[in-house]
Amino acid sequence: MICMTSPAQEPSNSREFVKQSSLYQEFLAEREEILKHKWLESERLGYDIGFERALLDWIRKHREGWRAARRQQNNLGGSATPFATAAVNEKKTGS
Repeated sequence: MICMTSPAQEPSNSREFVKQSSLYQEFLAEREEILKHKWLESERLGYDIGFERALLDWIRKHREGWRAARRQQNNLGGSATPFATAAVNEKKTGS
């Protein structure tokens, strides 16, 4: 018999491990960028575009550049935000 525990029953150290994992930190950073994109596009268009539309649009337009900038930042130990770096790169390339 398999016994599944609810999140409330998980040991707190297990939850803390997940919160500290690099995969979870990357998820949170990417989610934050999607929410920024949602806000900017909603402001530009004058109505709330919703998370799903923002997600799909961000993936199509920005994800690759954001991830590349994030990898570069992590490798160099820089302090520039990936969002700002991607925006600078877009201006340089005219994308």
